[in-house]
Parts: sequence; C-alpha cells; structure tokens
Amino acid sequence: RRVLFRSRCNFRCNYCMPKEVFNKDYAYLPHGDLLNFEEITRLAKVFVAHGVRKIRLTGGEPLLRKNLEILVDQLANIQTPDGTPLDLTLTTNGSLLARKAKTLKEAGLNRVTVSLDGLDDAVFRAMNDVDFPVADVLDGIAAAKDAGLGLDAHGRLTGLKVNMVVKRSTNVDQILPMARHFRGSGITLRFIEYMDVGATNGWCMDEVVPSAEVIQQLQQAFPLIPLDPSTPGETAQRWGYANAMGGFDPVLGEVGVISSVTQAFCRDCNRARLSTEGKLYLCLFATQGYDLRNLMRQAETTDADLASAIGHI
Repeated sequence: RRVLFRSRCNFRCNYCMPKEVFNKDYAYLPHGDLLNFEEITRLAKVFVAHGVRKIRLTGGEPLLRKNLEILVDQLANIQTPDGTPLDLTLTTNGSLLARKAKTLKEAGLNRVTVSLDGLDDAVFRAMNDVDFPVADVLDGIAAAKDAGLGLDAHGRLTGLKVNMVVKRSTNVDQILPMARHFRGSGITLRFIEYMDVGATNGWCMDEVVPSAEVIQQLQQAFPLIPLDPSTPGETAQRWGYANAMGGFDPVLGEVGVISSVTQAFCRDCNRARLSTEGKLYLCLFATQGYDLRNLMRQAETTDADLASAIGHI
C-alpha cells in the first residue's frame, strides 16, 4: 500500500506538465490551499495505522518544496503498529538532488528514484523542454549514491533507480546508451511506456513504444532473463542481465519495464495518491479525487474521523 504526495515541477515534459498548459499564465493554487507539513504528517500517520508501509514523495518535483527535509524527518519518525520502519522514498527529476541528497539522507530518506529520459544532452533538453542539461542530473545521481541513498541493511545499493519514459519520436535511440551506462553500476534502470499522466496530452498512442519492443531491443545487445517480482503489486517487470552461464548476474544488475499502457497493472494495484491540496486519488489517471483537506481542517475532526473516511474510500 502506497501513498504519494504531489507538488510543482520545474520541468515541462510533455507527457506530464506540457508547456502549452503549464505556462506563465497557469493559475497555481495559493499557498494556503496546500497541505502543510504537519497536515501531511497527520494524514500519513492515519494511513500507516491502516496498514501503509511505504510512502513516496513525488511530483511534480518534490525538491521544489522549501525545507522538504523537515517533512522527511517528520515522516521518518512515524511509528508503525508493529514497529516496522517505514519505507520512505522520493522520486525526483534530479535537478536539485546534488545539493539536497546528503540532507535528505540525514533526515531519514531511504531511497530515491531519478527521472532521466536520455543521456544525449540535446535529446534530454528536448524532453524536459526547459533546456536543462543532462550533466546536472547525472551529478545528482552521483550525489545520491555518495550520500548512501538506496543502501540496504547490508550496505548493498538496491534502492537507487532511474526511470526513463520512452517516446517514439524523441528518445528511442537512448534505450541502449542508457542501458550501457547503468549496467553494472548498482542502479536499476526502468523504461516506462509514454503515457498521459495528467489528461493533458490526449493519449497520443503513436508515441507509445511497447515494453515488449524495448526488451527486444535490449536483448539484441545483452542477454536478459526474467526475474520474479520483488514485492506484491510491483508495477515493473524485472529482467536481469545474464552471465556467461545464462544465469542472473547480480553484479551486472537488472532493468525493468513499466507497461502502463499495453499491460495495465490495475489488478494488483496497491497505491493511493494524496495531492498537494489534500485530495486522495485511487488511480494515476484519475481526474477527480476525495477531499481530505477540508475534512481535516474542521476543528471537530478527530484522527478517528479521518481513519473512518479513508477506510470508506
């Protein structure tokens, strides 16, 4: 079970926040309409009491939220009923990660996923549509690794991931360079089918590169073997790099594909998403949510009331 929090972004990737919609005239919510850190933490405690064990801060770009490490610290200190530590993770475009990685780790962040749609600088600048250089994102990934984000209890790098959205007309030629770059690095690369995540790009199916096609391209360069899901409800299909004997080589690592268009994972979905203005969404593609902010801001509302409302949803 997962809860995700949304925020603004400084990129204008056309599959998420296209510039023609999220331009200088776009009317963002006033600050008072957004959940503050204490409100987010209060709701998170209620979700944890319901059984949530993983919280992901995502976006938009969560590192744009001022003093985010304070929220991370508050969430990291939530106690689960059975004493199991929360799995606290963050998805970021990496633009601010180099300066924030160490502070986030010290605050209690466990893992990080970085969105990176190509290694070629011109391709990457075209994808983010704000002329942001790829080198700065790579520096952020290196900083996260140096800070120890993604290390498990045995000191192995298992929780640092990179997500690449594949768009047919723009970055298909980046699939193999990305795989070569991260193969053997300890960082898991995942390829995501181009999709409309905000009802803004009209579901242009001509741009979708099916995951099966991505795997086929990868297998022409590297022998791969399918791996079992690592957790229930996992969205990515895992593939391991094979050794000379045809078995999985953990040193070389793995890749994943997220087939949200051609093989939707609705049946096993275990996620919910809490937006920055306090609405609870049960689907990534939902356009309507359930308002928890107004309920929570009523003086008479108790945590039991919030738990009941969430349980009914």
